[in-house]
Amino acid sequence: MKIISYNVNGIRAAMRKGFLEWLQAANPDVICIQETKANEDQVEVAEIEAAGYSYHYWFSAQKKGYSGVAIFSKIKPKHVEYGTGIEYMDFEGRNIRLDFDNVSVMSLYLPSGTNLDRLEHKLTYMADFQDYINNLKKEIPNLVICGDYNICHEAIDIHDPIRNATVSGFLPVEREWIDGFIKSGFIDSFRHFNKEPHNYTWWSYRANSRANNKGWRIDYNMVAQPLQDNLKRAVILPEAEHSDHCPHLVELSF
Repeated sequence: MKIISYNVNGIRAAMRKGFLEWLQAANPDVICIQETKANEDQVEVAEIEAAGYSYHYWFSAQKKGYSGVAIFSKIKPKHVEYGTGIEYMDFEGRNIRLDFDNVSVMSLYLPSGTNLDRLEHKLTYMADFQDYINNLKKEIPNLVICGDYNICHEAIDIHDPIRNATVSGFLPVEREWIDGFIKSGFIDSFRHFNKEPHNYTWWSYRANSRANNKGWRIDYNMVAQPLQDNLKRAVILPEAEHSDHCPHLVELSF
């Protein structure tokens, strides 16, 4: 099963930039989308279906044009879980999960800590999400959590670790959380296969960051430990340019 995760920074804008043509060429079985910034009824879903994704599920924020996640699939899921049941999380449209025979795939959009209030919100969210996943794994051990975590894990994951040490996304408290999250039973699939520096998934729109590859790796396909032997490959796809993020892929064999 080929799974791609992609923060598109607005699905309608991405579609205008050739996202669906790219998707057909990339041809994943499942694609997890973050930051749809749209409700399903605002999107030309017939075009998504024509691209081969008959099964598409959307979980949007209450606030229009903000946040939102979706999953498009070629395979019919056994079950779709909208949100986490934690009200303040679900209000912002940040989690959706599809359950298949051998694996469950979640699209996650973790908040960014743009100011002190949002940082507090993010830290609360992180703690509550960890508890939620600890419980979920008892019921669903074969879990893949794809998405924008808005955190770089190690110094290798960010272009300037010294100068960014006081910036949200690379704060010690955030790095500690994602480290603990991985140690709670997940594999950072990209790092499982690739230990090289200068591999990023997000670049600021400022100062020509992408052209100079001054990026951050804040997007992950986290694969639950029981699936370790099913891991086939994991790559970042920086050639796709529909967003300030790029897509990243994990492939599992069953």
